[in-house]
Amino acid sequence: MKLFRHENRERSHDSRRIYALFEIAHTTVDFTAAVCFTIGSVLFFWKQYETQAIWFFTIGSLCFMAKPTLKLAREIKLYRMGKLDSLESRYED
Repeated sequence: MKLFRHENRERSHDSRRIYALFEIAHTTVDFTAAVCFTIGSVLFFWKQYETQAIWFFTIGSLCFMAKPTLKLAREIKLYRMGKLDSLESRYED
């Protein structure tokens, strides 16, 4: 079994649930990053809000960094679930 395989997310009810939860988290982080960059961009129109704009860009950048981290964590979780399933099926045989 390998990482980033479509069949990993379709293996069981639990794997589909985990995949859906990570997709919700990924979408939330993506939306948060977009909002932070938009607010930061608007704040740069006024010199007195430059520091706040920089903070919004920093938060948005951290969110963009979190996206691939979430995907990798999801795939590792699904991979480990598959390993447990294969161990269980070997035990039952």
